[in-house]
Amino acid sequence: MHVFVTGGTGTIGTPVVAELLAHGHSVLALARSDSSATALTRAGATPLRGDLADLDVLRAGAQQADGAISLAAGNDFSTAEAVARMVAEETAAITAIGEALVGTDKPFVVVSGTPWVSGRASIESDPLPLEGPVGGRAVTVNAILALAEKGVRSSAVRMPRTVHENGDGGFAGLLTQAARQSGVVGYPGDGTQRWPAVHARDAASLFRLALESAPAETAWHAVADEGDAVSDIAAVIGRRLGLPVEQVSVESFGPFGPIFATDQPSSAAHTREALGWKPTHGSLLDDLENLQP
Repeated sequence: MHVFVTGGTGTIGTPVVAELLAHGHSVLALARSDSSATALTRAGATPLRGDLADLDVLRAGAQQADGAISLAAGNDFSTAEAVARMVAEETAAITAIGEALVGTDKPFVVVSGTPWVSGRASIESDPLPLEGPVGGRAVTVNAILALAEKGVRSSAVRMPRTVHENGDGGFAGLLTQAARQSGVVGYPGDGTQRWPAVHARDAASLFRLALESAPAETAWHAVADEGDAVSDIAAVIGRRLGLPVEQVSVESFGPFGPIFATDQPSSAAHTREALGWKPTHGSLLDDLENLQP
């Protein structure tokens, strides 16, 4: 299958491109810079120069492929306004790709986050929350899934709060980054809240499986660790960096503070059974042992 990929040089995208190529697919990947184009070429993919704002480029990439995976996303979480602009750009880009695939029956895999449900681990049939800082992204994902009625084999892979490799990535990576800057491993809430996690290369295999075989209008959970207590995550970070660990205010984490403080375990039992997904890489707590002081 010839696959159009956006975000192909990111934390998730890099292993997704490698996974696709290793299983006999060819990859056309959006490249937003010369360095990204070089990295994609070295990996064995064909770069397509452009960025998320180049909607005609995105449509052209989708039209010449047998399927698409959308992974590109912004990373400006500094203010609520910045997040809103980021989500709006993502929405326009994903919509352009989806519209280009209408009537083709080609697969289109998009990414979202796992939902949270009070009192239990969330499952694949739970709806995404439509409110909050990234609620607009959930609205867009739902619209893409609805393209199944217009001849697109659309599916969504829901990512946990931490997608990690070599001790870096996701919410845990943000804790580490903040700790290096402040000299303290600070965590919001009482520390008992749980965050789900997955190794980036395990997530990559699920994207491939969804592309190859997921039925239209379905959602899947890329969850290997159902929920690690934030206090446990912070403790490993503190030990590896040689820094003190303490509770800090939710407000210190900006617009995402309330999400950081929420208990949000998630299950992938249905995903494992239905798609045959088998995570094989280490847990988040094990991976954090790779952090260097």
